[in-house]
Amino acid sequence: MTLEELQSGKILLIDKPLDWTSFDVVNKIRWEIRKKYHLKKFKVGHAGTLDPKATGLLILCLGKETKNIETYQGQEKIYTGTIKLGVTTPSYDTETEEEGNFPIDHISKELIKKTLPQFTGTIQQYPPIFSALKKEGKRLYEFARAGKEVEVKPRQIHIQNFEITSTELPYLDFNVTCSKGTYIRSLAHDFGKALNSGGYLTALRREQIGNFTIQNAFSIEKAIEIIQEGYDF
Repeated sequence: MTLEELQSGKILLIDKPLDWTSFDVVNKIRWEIRKKYHLKKFKVGHAGTLDPKATGLLILCLGKETKNIETYQGQEKIYTGTIKLGVTTPSYDTETEEEGNFPIDHISKELIKKTLPQFTGTIQQYPPIFSALKKEGKRLYEFARAGKEVEVKPRQIHIQNFEITSTELPYLDFNVTCSKGTYIRSLAHDFGKALNSGGYLTALRREQIGNFTIQNAFSIEKAIEIIQEGYDF
């Protein structure tokens, strides 16, 4: 692949590994491109953040394709994951330690089925305090890690489909199709609460964004090899 082709605009699909931030991926790919083509600068951006504890599809926009980031961000997304019931965490995922102890003996498949409709369609959702949203010029997680309380306003989101695919208490596996701006961590937390228990996200994988699927994504290692060898993608 020539530098001109890259600069004219390319999309690179990455299967983000666990414990990498989305910006880690952007920075790594940008560095590899700069090194390969001896550049001081090169534009790389991602179309939708994945939390460090999530894996799966990350759309990277390279060169002039960065102008279309908002278009990709706005597309519907599909996730799979696991919720653990009976406990919560401050971050709503495995980034922070478990706290609280809530009953689960009353939870049945019937109760789960009855509760699911509350979480489909257009709903109001509170983002997690441990999130990258900004307030007063700071990320919300900065307030959270400093132990400071901050008011978080709800956001309108749309959940097209929310399905529990496996029930082995205290764990629930799920599949969800949702709009931009949906926090699956908040969905896990709120679903546990709606079951008169607690819940948090123990695993999350993004499978699809619009027509882009994880099956067509490269590992970080493979993407680096492609760039270093100058292959097309």
